[in-house]
Amino acid sequence: MDTITEAVHLMESNQSDKAIELLESYLNVADNEEKYSIAELYMQWGFLEEASTILNELLQQFPDESELKVALADICIELEDDEKAINLLNEINEDDPAYIQSLIQLADLYQAQGLFEVAEQKLLTAKQVDPNEVIIDFALGELLFSIGEYRKAITYYEKTALKMKEVANISINERLAEAHAASGEYELALAFFQEEENEDPDTLFKYGFTAYQANRKDIAIKAWEHVIEIDAYYHTVYYQLAKAYEDEGMYKDAYETASKGLQVDEFNKELYFLTGSLAHQLNKDAESEKFVREALALDPDYKEAVLFLIELFKNKENFEGIIDLLIEIKSIGADDSLYEWELARAYNEIESYNDALKHYWEAYNSLNKDSDFLKEFGYFLTEEGRTDDAIPIFEAYMAQQPSDNEIEEFINRLKQSG
Repeated sequence: MDTITEAVHLMESNQSDKAIELLESYLNVADNEEKYSIAELYMQWGFLEEASTILNELLQQFPDESELKVALADICIELEDDEKAINLLNEINEDDPAYIQSLIQLADLYQAQGLFEVAEQKLLTAKQVDPNEVIIDFALGELLFSIGEYRKAITYYEKTALKMKEVANISINERLAEAHAASGEYELALAFFQEEENEDPDTLFKYGFTAYQANRKDIAIKAWEHVIEIDAYYHTVYYQLAKAYEDEGMYKDAYETASKGLQVDEFNKELYFLTGSLAHQLNKDAESEKFVREALALDPDYKEAVLFLIELFKNKENFEGIIDLLIEIKSIGADDSLYEWELARAYNEIESYNDALKHYWEAYNSLNKDSDFLKEFGYFLTEEGRTDDAIPIFEAYMAQQPSDNEIEEFINRLKQSG
């Protein structure tokens, strides 16, 4: 048994230290071909620095050997020394058999650095050298897809699909489906997904999402139900499936799905809010409040959830509940002029007029161009006997709504009575 083979057997029997020690001692007598084999083994085993040392020594002896440059560039990429990798790959000449490979690797490096135009140019150069190389078409498709140039990407994916259905474990049909969906061509995207017959949860989730966008809720629901059958912990599917059920008026199914989703995705404020909203539609207002409060516990400034609870409390004429909620929300830093307006209204309802006035004025700082607010505030001031304050508020309203004759007449009566 030769030394290199013996080292491989030692590594396979989990005697890595002995394997490395054997190869290190053998390097002194190894010929160049054996040194390259040892470097390859080091790369395979993850000893990149050691492999790099050997390859650099070989490159000094054979400075035009592109195979050495490509291998060294791979190591540099792994060690995140992109600049050195780029320099090595740029040294490979146009007439070298490794030239196209070097261009593809350079494109990857430039893409990783955000130099997308340079990356595309490298691939287009490679395509000029070999117009029929399918990997170049695929690489162009991937690059253009990654930067949102979906229609251009489709062209290259279609060329790839003529020769290969899968590259590097990536389904070309799936890429075509995603690119068409991202371009708004949902029906076309759906057709490509349907060709897949894939049991992968990610693919099924995207298939369902595309069907949803194409307004095929029936297909979306089946796809997303299947995702949960395959992987009950695929947490992002629960929100989407619950929304699809809700759209179809299947509120009980939606509520049950959202509730199950919370068991696997307990920090999703949108899912808590959706569950609370669905509970309300099923007349489960106690559960509704509980779930929406959970959403607010995760994000106290979740405005949609705050306004939902305010409406829930209004329906029950629970104005103290509105006040307690908004004071709590404000105490932890949430700030919004609508909260001031709602506080003013709630205080007005419980006849705490001084507090109402205070919050109307607070709201006015931001809502002085909102005609609905100005009209309501003007009436409140009038009812409080503050005619002198009410008139300019109503006049500001009239600047927004000059055709409101009723308010114009009301202002005139206020001025005459003053």
